[in-house]
Amino acid sequence: MAFQYTNAFVTIASVNCEELVNFYTRFLEQKPVLLIPNVYAEFNLVSMQLGIFKPKNTNKSEFEAMYSAKSKISLCLEVSNLEDAIAHLTALGYPPPGNISIASHGREIYAYDPDGNRLILHQAARGSH
Repeated sequence: MAFQYTNAFVTIASVNCEELVNFYTRFLEQKPVLLIPNVYAEFNLVSMQLGIFKPKNTNKSEFEAMYSAKSKISLCLEVSNLEDAIAHLTALGYPPPGNISIASHGREIYAYDPDGNRLILHQAARGSH
């Protein structure tokens, strides 16, 4: 019998729950659809996909260590305008530390939330996803 599921979502654990809820409320420009103060918050995103990717050699060391303090999971958001997304994060006080890179699927940049969780902002190349 095949495994079946009805929904998928990503969760982020944080001892600074309220700070992270406030960040994502401002970043996503929406209030949580479910909020239990300082316990749990849930946001509905447009769509959810699981991406599995091999890091570029320039980022490989961030992912290599099996028990690295850095997460191997990223919250990837496809945006319509990468520069606007960067400006939005910068206005929130969390500017991406690096530069825009070109990948086979388009342009992207890494950023980080207040807890250091990796965000990948991605603008698809024309004609692709």
